[in-house]
Amino acid sequence: MICVIVAASFLVFAVQQTKSASNHQQASLTGTGTSSGEPSTRNEGSIHKALDEVSSELTSPFAGIVTGSSEWATRGIRMLAALVVYGFGLGYLARVLRVRV
Repeated sequence: MICVIVAASFLVFAVQQTKSASNHQQASLTGTGTSSGEPSTRNEGSIHKALDEVSSELTSPFAGIVTGSSEWATRGIRMLAALVVYGFGLGYLARVLRVRV
């Protein structure tokens, strides 16, 4: 379940970023874009906010791994670390404990 939450949060982030980039590109092509370069305010639903909060808590132990300023790199590396530790690590631990019991 942890892996699903982390992966879903990254997927929502990726979709939101590509949609935002597409809208920005369309606005710049039509000449209706703002010249200030400020990011648009994120209009998130309560499910999206909850998903981001839970994912942030689950990936917070891996925050020290990432030192870049790119949000894509930060979220991607934290997601991969969470999948490795929670997915493979806890799965392996569960199999080892089941064999010993």
